[in-house]
Amino acid sequence: MFSIECKDVFLREWIPSDLDRFHSLTWQPEIYEFLPGWNVSKKQRQDWLTHYEIPENKKFLGAVSEGGNVGDLRLRLGIVWKESGELIGWCCTGMKEELPAPNREIVYAISKDHRGKGYAAQAVQGLVTYLFEETDVDVLNALALLRNIPSNRVLEKCGFRFQRDITIDGECYHWYTREKESRT
Repeated sequence: MFSIECKDVFLREWIPSDLDRFHSLTWQPEIYEFLPGWNVSKKQRQDWLTHYEIPENKKFLGAVSEGGNVGDLRLRLGIVWKESGELIGWCCTGMKEELPAPNREIVYAISKDHRGKGYAAQAVQGLVTYLFEETDVDVLNALALLRNIPSNRVLEKCGFRFQRDITIDGECYHWYTREKESRT
C-alpha cells in the first residue's frame, strides 16, 4: 500500500474499510464548516470511495511510476496517527477549475480531536514534498477561508505564499501558492 511517512502521522491511500471513519470525520462540524460538500450521506461517500477515489488513486500512482506526468489526475490520502493507527483526516491533491492555471490544489482536513498538534502541517508538507520530488508538478495552490485561522497558519508554515483573496461560490478565501524550488 502506498504511503508517505511524516513525523507523527503518515499518509496512505484509501481502503474500503476507511468508510465508517471517513464518513464520521466529514460530519464533524469543525470540518464541514470549512469544507462544505464533503459531508454527504454514507451511501454517497461509499460510492465515491469505491468508484472514484480508490480507482483514481491507482491511476495517479500508475502515472507516477510511468514518469510522473500526473496531468489532471487526483490523489486522495488518509492521514493516520502513528501512535494509534487511527484515521484522523485526509490530505488530497487535484485540479481546482476556479483557480488560474496551473491550478493543482492541496486540500486537507484533520479531526477536531487532533488539531493544534502539527499533524495537518506534517501531512501537507509530506504531500508537497512527494509531489515536487516524484511528479511533474511545479506549482501548488491552496485555499483557506478567511475565518479559518488555523488552516491559514498551516499553509504559511508549509511555505505557501499568499497571493490574494478570491471568491468562489460566494465564499471568500485566501489563495496561496507554492512553487517547486529549482535545483541548480
